Amino acid sequence: MLRGVAVVAAAALAATLTACTIDKGESETVEAAAQTSAMPMPPVASVADGATEVNPDTPVTVKAVDGTLTEVQMVNETGKVIEASIKDGGKTWSTDEVLGYNRTYTITATASNGQTLTTTFQTIAPTALAEAYLSPIPDSTVGIGQVIAITFNTAIPDREAAQKAITIETTPHVDGAFYWLNDRVLRWRPKDFWTPGTEVSVDVKLHGVKLGDGVWGDEDNATNFTIGDAIIAYADDNTKTMTITKDGEEIISMPISMGRDKYATPNGTYVLGDRSQQMVMDSSTYGLSTSSPDGYRTTVNYATQMSWSGIYVHSAPWSVWAQGSQNTSHGCLNVSPANAEWFFNNTKRGDVVIVKNTIGGTLNGYDGLGDWNIPWETWSAGNAQREDQ
Repeated sequence: MLRGVAVVAAAALAATLTACTIDKGESETVEAAAQTSAMPMPPVASVADGATEVNPDTPVTVKAVDGTLTEVQMVNETGKVIEASIKDGGKTWSTDEVLGYNRTYTITATASNGQTLTTTFQTIAPTALAEAYLSPIPDSTVGIGQVIAITFNTAIPDREAAQKAITIETTPHVDGAFYWLNDRVLRWRPKDFWTPGTEVSVDVKLHGVKLGDGVWGDEDNATNFTIGDAIIAYADDNTKTMTITKDGEEIISMPISMGRDKYATPNGTYVLGDRSQQMVMDSSTYGLSTSSPDGYRTTVNYATQMSWSGIYVHSAPWSVWAQGSQNTSHGCLNVSPANAEWFFNNTKRGDVVIVKNTIGGTLNGYDGLGDWNIPWETWSAGNAQREDQ
């Protein structure tokens, strides 16, 4: 029994001695660490030296680990100095301008402790850059049927990413939805026509956005507009007349001659687009030779666009005899010179024309000015996720 106690006591003593003894090697390590931590540290950049594929939309920063920053400069490969500022009492430096794609940048920094930093990096080199063109134009007043149009200069592989880069704000609040007419044309509209007086702003933050398959967003863009009076024109083939209303009240009615036989004007909702005081209409632009029996090349006045497929309200003095009683055109709404001028001067982009009772089917919703002919159930469901994805 005594021997066993002695062994335990010895073990306890050894443990006690071990716990109270500082190993020489450990002491040297601690001392070295203390010396290292006391050494002056150079500034640190948010981008690693030699980095590639850096997103140009992300600000680059440099921070002082010890002391403050006394001098920082960043230049591109041509020597252009990038705009930046020092913040946090000299502790942080940050770029103030957006960087470019496919660029090489070099940062040089010096801290108050004398330590320096040199970092060189490259930004992303896209295979294609996507620009966004917006309609309507800034500060414009448009009609209640106006659809927000975002048209890209190249096909967009990742439609969802493009949509997320777009912010649409309305006053008062209006719910709406995006819909793609094709890989380049994106639209946004509410369920029903806009309410007059609504203020709309569109902000496209595209720069630095990855859009798939090597396509990246180019410059940001923005627009704003106001919804004006509610102008709706009703073109009825049964009566061969067009009745124009403003805020629900009839203001004028005029005889018309629409598309004849195989050129019957499609039914449906049209949104007014461009207008030209004088233009040349040429049947060869849609595949009908001007030398054919039905071909034409004619100068018309006061032409107001109803569709991308070439339907206009325009002056047609040659068909005044038929206006109000017979269809004679290739699809356009023929009116007298006086009525064409009135329509030209008293309507605006985004106003609505509703054609009814023709034998011409319905205007294609993908026409470009026929968005309202796509059912809301289809539109609101969206099509950002393509069938081939």
